[in-house]
Amino acid sequence: MAKSRDVSVTIAPECTRCAQNAADRKYSGVSRYTTRKNRRNTPTRMESKKFRTHRHQHTTHGEVRK
Repeated sequence: MAKSRDVSVTIAPECTRCAQNAADRKYSGVSRYTTRKNRRNTPTRMESKKFRTHRHQHTTHGEVRK
């Protein structure tokens, strides 16, 4: 029988620098990725560094509240 809460969930990390600089119109759009995380291994919010093609640099991506 399946449990009501899955162990693995799909999350959407968002670029934290783009979210903070929403007023800055130099870079358009918000960078979001989709990935899966295991709730047992990482119960806290996950952060990772991803390459941002529009900025041409690595930025920190954190989980977004749903």
